[in-house]
Amino acid sequence: MTNEITYDILHVRICVCGETGRIPKSFEGARQMKRVLLKLSGEALAGDKKTGFDEATCIGVANQVKQLVDQGIQVAIVTGGGNFWRGRTSETIDRTKADQIGMLATVMNCIYVSDIFRHVGMKTEVFTPFVCGAFTSLFSKDAAVEALEEGKVIFFAGGTGHPYFSTDTGAVLRAIEIEADAMLLAKAIDGIYDSDPKVNPEAKKYDEISIQEVIDQKLAAVDLTASILCLENKMPMLVFGLNEENSIVETMSGTFTGTKVTV
Repeated sequence: MTNEITYDILHVRICVCGETGRIPKSFEGARQMKRVLLKLSGEALAGDKKTGFDEATCIGVANQVKQLVDQGIQVAIVTGGGNFWRGRTSETIDRTKADQIGMLATVMNCIYVSDIFRHVGMKTEVFTPFVCGAFTSLFSKDAAVEALEEGKVIFFAGGTGHPYFSTDTGAVLRAIEIEADAMLLAKAIDGIYDSDPKVNPEAKKYDEISIQEVIDQKLAAVDLTASILCLENKMPMLVFGLNEENSIVETMSGTFTGTKVTV
């Protein structure tokens, strides 16, 4: 006799038929994830404007995250700063100073996006690795986890607080520290390719790839330091396009069209 089991994941009803009643593999990880870190590309937050903020994009992100929070999923967020600053392209100023400006760009992003999240009905808190007066809270693992367990969406701004570390590395570090189940990378492109799709129209997108292959092939999913942190601490990643419709919710519900990075 065939058993039938129905699961409700983020308002997506999944009917599983079969003797074992198992969830299809694509849904297993999403069903089990209770705490995730979402990395938002700064360029993606800018939308078509390419700089600053596109408010409609940010509100769309907030509405999607609210669906996750309403389902009891704990969400931490890191934003990039590329919508304001790309210091590594400067040939004039010192690298340390350029990276410090980049850290402050992520603080601005997190303060703005966190207030958009409040606008749509969520409680938020912004953490930085350095003191920002009354603007943010000083990061500690205990304080961050406590805020998550209170139902807040938390934002990690300011990277690691040190130069020479990208926001990708900072995001992986915080994901490991708060013991997230996975890291979600919402980028301006919809996954990991074997070459730059903006340059090579024949570039091939990977549906699934191991973090070791990402490192070996020097694919630009995240930088090398972040990749090695993922490898050593077994932190899986889901890479997808932020500008794809409802992409955050669909990634968590299992209808995922980006690239799964396994460990």
